[in-house]
Amino acid sequence: MLLKRISTQLWLAATLLAGTAQAQQLRAPAYPLVTIDPYTSVWSFGDQLYGQPTKHWTGRTQGLLGYLRVDGKTYNFLGKPDTPPTMLAASSEIQPATYRYTNTAPPSDWQKPAFNATTWTTGKGLLTTEDNAPGVHSKWKGDDVWVRRTIELKEAPKGSLSLYMLHDDDVDVYLNGEPAFACAPCFSAEYQEFPIAAKAAATLHKGQNIIALHCKNTGGPGLLDVGLVGPKPTDTRLTATQKAVRLTATQTSYQFACGPVQLDVTFTSPLLLDDLAVLSRPASYITFRAQATDGKTHDVQLYMGASPQLAINTPGQVVEWQRSTAGPLTLLRTGTKDQNVLGTKGDNVRIDWGYAYVGVDSKAATTRISEAKVSRAAFQQTGALPKNDDAQASRAANDRPVELAAVFNLGKIGQSSVNQHIILGYDDVYSVEYFGQKLRAWWRKDGTTTEQMLQAAERDYDRVVAACTKFDSDMAQEAQVAGGSQYAQLCALAYRQSIAAHKLVAGPDGKPLFFSKENFSNGSIGTVDITYPSAPLFLRYNPTLLKGMMDPIFYYTESGKWTKPFAAHDVGTYPLATGQTYGEDMPVEESGNMLILAAAIAAAEGNANYAKQHWPALTTWAQYLQKAGLDPENQLCTDDFAGHLAHNANLSVKAILGLASYGRLAGMQGDNATAATYQKLAKDMAQQWVQMAKDGDHYSLTFDQKGTWSQKYNLVWDKLLRLDVFPADIAATEINYYLTKQQPYGLPLDSRKTYSKSDWILWTATLADSPADFQKIIQPVYRYANETSDRIPLSDWHETTDGKSVGFRARSVVGGYFIKMLEKDLARKPLK
Repeated sequence: MLLKRISTQLWLAATLLAGTAQAQQLRAPAYPLVTIDPYTSVWSFGDQLYGQPTKHWTGRTQGLLGYLRVDGKTYNFLGKPDTPPTMLAASSEIQPATYRYTNTAPPSDWQKPAFNATTWTTGKGLLTTEDNAPGVHSKWKGDDVWVRRTIELKEAPKGSLSLYMLHDDDVDVYLNGEPAFACAPCFSAEYQEFPIAAKAAATLHKGQNIIALHCKNTGGPGLLDVGLVGPKPTDTRLTATQKAVRLTATQTSYQFACGPVQLDVTFTSPLLLDDLAVLSRPASYITFRAQATDGKTHDVQLYMGASPQLAINTPGQVVEWQRSTAGPLTLLRTGTKDQNVLGTKGDNVRIDWGYAYVGVDSKAATTRISEAKVSRAAFQQTGALPKNDDAQASRAANDRPVELAAVFNLGKIGQSSVNQHIILGYDDVYSVEYFGQKLRAWWRKDGTTTEQMLQAAERDYDRVVAACTKFDSDMAQEAQVAGGSQYAQLCALAYRQSIAAHKLVAGPDGKPLFFSKENFSNGSIGTVDITYPSAPLFLRYNPTLLKGMMDPIFYYTESGKWTKPFAAHDVGTYPLATGQTYGEDMPVEESGNMLILAAAIAAAEGNANYAKQHWPALTTWAQYLQKAGLDPENQLCTDDFAGHLAHNANLSVKAILGLASYGRLAGMQGDNATAATYQKLAKDMAQQWVQMAKDGDHYSLTFDQKGTWSQKYNLVWDKLLRLDVFPADIAATEINYYLTKQQPYGLPLDSRKTYSKSDWILWTATLADSPADFQKIIQPVYRYANETSDRIPLSDWHETTDGKSVGFRARSVVGGYFIKMLEKDLARKPLK
């Protein structure tokens, strides 16, 4: 059945019209397409949707592919066929390589072919400093490793060659003793192709050749593996012409010209924070609308394919697939054969348990699961799919890769548009292990099956898409009123990224737990100093979710599993919430975070009921801050990228406001004596802070280092919660000083470096009482997002001089951008 839904037509037309009418549209660093949770997350890493394969936020390919066939001519509009590199020497992700390596500095000729490395350690697979790296791996110790690999070539290679390498961090590469590639300081968190110096490439010959590498690990995990790639095949695709792209809070919409037919494609991830059933449902929509533009009719078919890469961590994993039906839907399913549920943890990994689904109306489309190149060729030649599914039911994902494909025969297309959609879903079976208990996603709490969930998504299509469209419009208007057009676009860019860096599960008591993952940081789960910057988004739209972020930390303390007198940093490494795995505590940081956020929830809800449930823990943390918060000792805080600091003035602000928050919460519970005690304590400490931090026309980075400065973004809670602890002129003094320190792409974090955190810049901007000053501070952040050369999901840690990412990507902390909207919201609520 060809569904011609008028409401959907109007919505798509309005969405794309609004995009062309807007004076300035943000060019996103990467465009979110399917954003469900930290594992099911597909992005376009460039300006054209067909410019490269679609990818997971880590940068690994998770291919979606779309073609439109018009009168026998096929246009590629989505994704780029992922042609595997021609491996002259395979990397270990394909076939474990054999290395000789040492951690002791070798003689100067160690990279020469004639060097004798027989005394070095022999290892197979990925070289790493980690104990539990996935797949075949060998461990190296210390910061430096020197490596040699012998490769056998059948003939001297011709054409353009590349290294296919994963390196973390700095690396030097030699081919047959000749320098081939060097990079420092730098790292690659996924396998990439790197150029080879021409002189080094010329040394390659038939027979045995030596690749030699030196890698220096400057922090975090050490990783090293290398292969050799031959010339790339010529790209002969006929692509559509992309006419427009528009990003809103829950949707990314594209418009293409495919010859005489206009094709509109909209990706909708219905992350509606006020509807936990829809929010948790792991199902996104891709909607297609086709219409002739020349007044004639044209014969049109549409192809949509999804790769099993959606359900694997490494390319060589064996995958299985099957077809089924659920009510009106045909379901195509794929997943790994092993199904090691919750068995892969860490940062730069993808899910390899559970199943990816493509769901389509059985009457609207034909479907096949067959070898990708066979399905694509059949469609391009005939407009239809092969007659049968692939006869083999499983094989390695990179062995003649299959595709879950659907074809819609749109028929004769004229001036009246024709619409279709697919559902892309994922069932992870179990989502998180929580102190020994495996927890399921929120949508499964009442026993809902995957088939029922996908059928519900299909039934709700019109309603949910309409709700998303309304929400996007309302949010854009509210954000523009709060902070202007550029601010509104930054919020739209941040929205899906922040939410999809979490997983909503049903806790043991049936209450929602909302677990964050520290994406591209260290992979921690439930990190307090990730919750803190992310909180404004969830405070603004649904404080229940912020409680779900904080509850694991409260449980960790209240159960007796965490016995220290300050709040924990995290509850594990995603997806295993089994206790803190971070190697160092952040005592003042995390205790202040928890107290301030408890007060923020009370302000948003108008009562202190949540704090009352956890009063003993909050009291313990307040008592710790009373002793240690005014002048913090040399301890880790969330901003110590440039090293630890003692006497940190901004950290002291957090401790003081944490104590004021505790006093506010006591007063809201009717304990006026405790309220008065802690409010006086906080104000007295604030007066001491002024004297300790005053540094002429600003306030210093640390109490003992005059001539320094830092963003005092923690002060924003004094304003938002109307605590009135610090003198009113401090924020104004700091804002005036910050305006003298601006760089082209933002305000540096402090005087030590020129890099910054964009979430903190937005908090600092909200300290400004003048709308003009707010704009002056956020405009460079908009410029960074719009102009950065790093085409990755938004990095919150970037260099303010050139707009390049320093680290991190796809993290939830960009939820902090919503703090200006939260300010407006809290200002309307009565003070209690």
